[in-house]
Amino acid sequence: MQASLLGDCDSLIEKEADSTVARTSLFQLKRYDSTAIANHYRVRPWRVIWRSLRITFLFVGFILGLKWDDWQRVADRNKFKRATQLRQILTTLGPTFIKVGQALSTRPDLIRRDFLDELTKLQDQLPPFPNDIAFRIIETELDAEVDEIFAKITPNPIAAASLGQVYRATLKNGEEVAVKVQRPNLLPTLTLDLYLMRWAAGWLAPWLPLNLGHDLTLIVDEFGTKLFEEIDYLNEGRNAEKFAANFRNDSSVKVPRIHWQQTSQHVLVLEWINGYKLTDVEGIRAAGSDPNAIIRIGVTSGLRQLLEFGFFHADPHPGNLFAVPTPSGGQMAYIDFGMMDQLEEEAKETLVDAVVHLINKDYIDLAHDFVKLGFLAPGTDIYPIVPALEAVLGDIMGESVVNFNFKTITDRFSELMYEYPFRVPAKFALIIRSLVTQEGLALTLDPNFKIVEIAYPYVARRLLTGESPRLRRRLIDVLFKDGKFQWHRLENMITIARSDSNFDILPTAQLGLQYLLSDEGQFLRRQLLIALTEDDRLHTEEVQRLWQLVKDDIKPARLVTAALGAFAELSPAAALIPTVSSLTGIKLER
Repeated sequence: MQASLLGDCDSLIEKEADSTVARTSLFQLKRYDSTAIANHYRVRPWRVIWRSLRITFLFVGFILGLKWDDWQRVADRNKFKRATQLRQILTTLGPTFIKVGQALSTRPDLIRRDFLDELTKLQDQLPPFPNDIAFRIIETELDAEVDEIFAKITPNPIAAASLGQVYRATLKNGEEVAVKVQRPNLLPTLTLDLYLMRWAAGWLAPWLPLNLGHDLTLIVDEFGTKLFEEIDYLNEGRNAEKFAANFRNDSSVKVPRIHWQQTSQHVLVLEWINGYKLTDVEGIRAAGSDPNAIIRIGVTSGLRQLLEFGFFHADPHPGNLFAVPTPSGGQMAYIDFGMMDQLEEEAKETLVDAVVHLINKDYIDLAHDFVKLGFLAPGTDIYPIVPALEAVLGDIMGESVVNFNFKTITDRFSELMYEYPFRVPAKFALIIRSLVTQEGLALTLDPNFKIVEIAYPYVARRLLTGESPRLRRRLIDVLFKDGKFQWHRLENMITIARSDSNFDILPTAQLGLQYLLSDEGQFLRRQLLIALTEDDRLHTEEVQRLWQLVKDDIKPARLVTAALGAFAELSPAAALIPTVSSLTGIKLER
């Protein structure tokens, strides 16, 4: 009997020790681990049930309130009250739900204006946590007194967000900095919400039409991975430096410098940025900047992140972006690099293809792009899907390319998911969120904004300049179909590229000529000769139309310069070019 009692005691002690280890390991997680989180909460059902009941109670009460207002015909009178109620619910439920509210706050085309104004407050007007706790975190993390680190620091935070709050301070050397301090005890709330979201995703998936539920748990896992990365300020600092390196030659994009000596996992000190929120249109104008120019910088930098660098900002809400007035017209400043992601080289190129194929209405090629990107499973029979793509996306631009917008694409695409085996890969959930958010920001500044007015000229310009062998091959793929040269596509690309005021046809022509004269351009030379003489006729009409497009941008002296420059890059007689140039009085543009 005594041995049995001792055995029971040992068993209890072992279980308690296992519980302590599980608890310790969970709240010391450095990376998102759905299995560890599930193991932790599976044996703590009371926490799961209580949290579920609280979430359900708050949202059911909100929905009943909206219905009651409709029944009593006081919805208009109570709209601001209900908007405030929704913001308070999201704030009460904590960081995970605040993130959802932040995403919604950038969509003026989805959310009513009264709700939008309230949700915008979730970006940096959240209740702060006590200053004494924040200063204690700074001192613990940096192993020094606050007065030893900073010459001065604001007694209260100047902004409070979902995961932390920010103080304005001055270092001992006089430099102004922002001090970002993470909220204490984030992991218990984040992990419990992620566990519930993952459970709900698994439960809902079989009930959703076709593949709408495909990878739903993987999308939650992607979100969880990014949240864990976001609460590691050392990782954020590294992200900021990588982002800054990508834009080092672009003066229109500003990235604050990280002060590593004063930075730890839960405290981040970075250069102070004086700027205006992107929603402050009047402030931007008063500072001498053009909101439309800021829009162009934001969208172009977003496209470069996706299609050039592959390293993109996945959380571009107005609390993370600022317009900075400069003598040259303005900069876009990014100040938060917690939620970032990396896109592989092949995916970047396929995205370029997809944009071009959509604009050119090549639905078979577009369907193949969807397979490459993971929106359709490998081996899917695409031919029954092609007519559906054409029916749904065929009139996406109406009569003009400028009628295109990303919101329309997502709405139309969601229609296809009910009938065909489309799915949203976890990786692209963040990309879609980033694109939709950026378009929403631009719509806030300009309700008539059309993303394609910037996006497609950018893609066309990249293809036409062909700065890499892969892009040059992409251009050939675009210009030739079934072995025939597509004159109308080249005209379309030049027309749209020229709609961008930054596009200059001469350097592009020079690059094109260099490519044609190179060994790599041998195939294109042969194909162009065939194109000019195919169908037993000389295609002078097409050449004449192209000339009419570009003649205003091409002056004789510049044309000769471009030709000589291209020749100089390739010809063994390049040494003669300076002599010819000096005799003709033409200066080469290199």
